[in-house]
Amino acid sequence: MRKLILPLLVFTGVIACRHEPIKVQPVSTGNFPAGISEIMVSKCAISGCHNAASYENAGGLLLDSWEHLFDGGRNGAVVVPYSIDYSPLLYFINTDSLLGPVAVPTMPLDHPPLSKEEYVRVRDWIANGAPDADGNIPFADKADTRQKVYTVFQKCDIIGVIDVEKGVVMRYIPVGKQAYPESQTYLRASGDGRYVYVCFWYNDEVLKIDTRTDKVVASFPVSNLFWTNMAIANDGTKLAITNGDSYELGIINTATGSMQPFANTGMVNPLGITANSSFDTFYITSRYGNTLYKSTNGNLQKISIDGKPLTTSSALTPDPYEVIISPDQSKYFVSCEKSSEIRVFDRTSDNLVKVIPVGKQPRTLSVAKSKPYLFVPCMEDDNGTAGFKGSVYIIDYNTLNVVTKIEGRIYQPHTVSVDERNGQFYVFSRNQNYDGPAPHHQGPCSGRNGYFTVYDLNTLSPASTKRHELLVDPYISDMRFK
Repeated sequence: MRKLILPLLVFTGVIACRHEPIKVQPVSTGNFPAGISEIMVSKCAISGCHNAASYENAGGLLLDSWEHLFDGGRNGAVVVPYSIDYSPLLYFINTDSLLGPVAVPTMPLDHPPLSKEEYVRVRDWIANGAPDADGNIPFADKADTRQKVYTVFQKCDIIGVIDVEKGVVMRYIPVGKQAYPESQTYLRASGDGRYVYVCFWYNDEVLKIDTRTDKVVASFPVSNLFWTNMAIANDGTKLAITNGDSYELGIINTATGSMQPFANTGMVNPLGITANSSFDTFYITSRYGNTLYKSTNGNLQKISIDGKPLTTSSALTPDPYEVIISPDQSKYFVSCEKSSEIRVFDRTSDNLVKVIPVGKQPRTLSVAKSKPYLFVPCMEDDNGTAGFKGSVYIIDYNTLNVVTKIEGRIYQPHTVSVDERNGQFYVFSRNQNYDGPAPHHQGPCSGRNGYFTVYDLNTLSPASTKRHELLVDPYISDMRFK
């Protein structure tokens, strides 16, 4: 590639009659490769708004260096390496819809737009991983130890990968085989953080993703469609997976991909699933009604969660959504979508211990271990902040008392992931109603972008004011290292 010559700033000075040598100071390349620095540094930072003096008034986005670019702005990542379709920086420097999405206002603001050649240069650079001047790919180092959050989207055939250190999307992993969204329904990381597994509603496979490379390394056939939920063994060798249509509970060997189905289980509408530490007892919710299934070594028991005659049809029933076992294995918790409550059961007797009222439509459940917290996102709960909807109840799973209720800048929260290493937790907002917060930008996925917000695990308050935009409908998330 022909090397581009960057502009030079020339300063001259004369002292008395002595001629001083001309002092030449090159404009900083910002650690961008040649050809990219003259756009990012010269046109976007120095001549534009994204410099140290004014970037706070330009979406909090600083573009004077390669390192700062990957801090993102107040709306999250602007460049996702290898993902030109989902890097919003490209939307705002593009003026030709034939080349990709176009967003307004066109950048650089109040300056001539980039030429087609300049746009293509930046686009191709991102497509090749957005390397620095020395060829280093963002977030490629520390592959064995980098802490990440993974999330699935109901409306995009993409897996999102968030870098915890910078708090931005670092990769998008394409998945799916069809032209329409196949609706990933669940995702689980192995206990050692080595792999992530994904199942689908409209796909007959479970994908295995290597967390060091963020690439799909295996596909396990699972015959039918409509797989709803997963649990993973502590040692990562097995997955338990439920099917909402054929009413199956299957056990997958994660090394070979073979599945052992539990034939004629007698379940109806299985949805949520959790497993004990020895992975031989499973609790499974029936989406509609009042029934919880307990499968021990293939033997099925039915439990009424409200003490009334068993039913799997939705009328005046709790409608159990998800179930999770406490870290000490003494209790399990069931979120009841219709009755807006958490029902707590003793694991030894399966007797009801307590009913805890929460917000409207409690959904997925997650726990912390360093703090005795159960997180309950309530998707349609009333919110004390205008323009937002939903809440996250935090319950002490030892005392069974509500610790606090998080509201504020969330909208239809559906999943929470806890980062014990860094003392934070991530709340993912689906943002699927059109009276919710308008997205800053919109990519090729059909629908309104979701987002995540980060909270301090010790104070239970926001860790920052950023609202990190994602793709459409973030549904389930999981932390790499628990």
